[in-house]
Amino acid sequence: MTLMIPRWTDLPQGVGACMTVRSGGVSVAPYDDGIGGGGLNLGMHVNDDPVAVQTNRGLITRILPGSPVWLTQVHCAHVVDAAAVAADTCEADASVTSQRGIVCTIMTADCLPVLLSDVAGTVVGAAHAGWRGLAAGVLENTVLAMQRMGAAEITAWLGPAIGPGQFEVGQDVFDTFVAQDAAARQAFVAVPGKAGKYLADIYQLARLRLDAVGVQHVCGAGMCTVTEKERFYSYRRDKTTGRMAALIWLK
Repeated sequence: MTLMIPRWTDLPQGVGACMTVRSGGVSVAPYDDGIGGGGLNLGMHVNDDPVAVQTNRGLITRILPGSPVWLTQVHCAHVVDAAAVAADTCEADASVTSQRGIVCTIMTADCLPVLLSDVAGTVVGAAHAGWRGLAAGVLENTVLAMQRMGAAEITAWLGPAIGPGQFEVGQDVFDTFVAQDAAARQAFVAVPGKAGKYLADIYQLARLRLDAVGVQHVCGAGMCTVTEKERFYSYRRDKTTGRMAALIWLK
């Protein structure tokens, strides 16, 4: 199985983190790996064969200290304690934990996965940051939830998401972010010849949000789920597709 190990320079030694890609599982087209092999689709909600998804989830679980805490993601800003919820039944877009062996998990296929840890290695979290979640405050809420568990200085990793050259949005998205923070203008570029259309940099939007709550150590970014077809699932590119997972835990 191929996993992406974050290049996260200040991740504490007592914290584990990884990100799945689309290859290495048993799902068939359109949830396959894009090059003729089985796909590692982990989403139960995308009409893939449930047996295949369970098999894929089992492959992941075998290499983790515990079962991933799968959330029902609804593009909100709700954050939960991963140790206190029932997997697959809890509607939330982020989870945190201070308990060892609990695996905070979120799924994506263009939205931005954000993994977080305090530098002391005592609290971790994972957030699903699509534009709606970002605008609603999912990152701010995740940081606050970690602080309530005792986190002080926090570091973050931004995983693969739709790149700034592919993420075309409307005037409503631009207006939503700029109304909340004028600095968000720097994350949008007007599309020539398309009134009210912009290319949005979701990585920059996330960095602005994190910086506003004191998270200045941020690694990752720079990947594009849409253009890297053989590596990542992408909803915007393929519509019917699988889901990848970003996972973090205390060892």
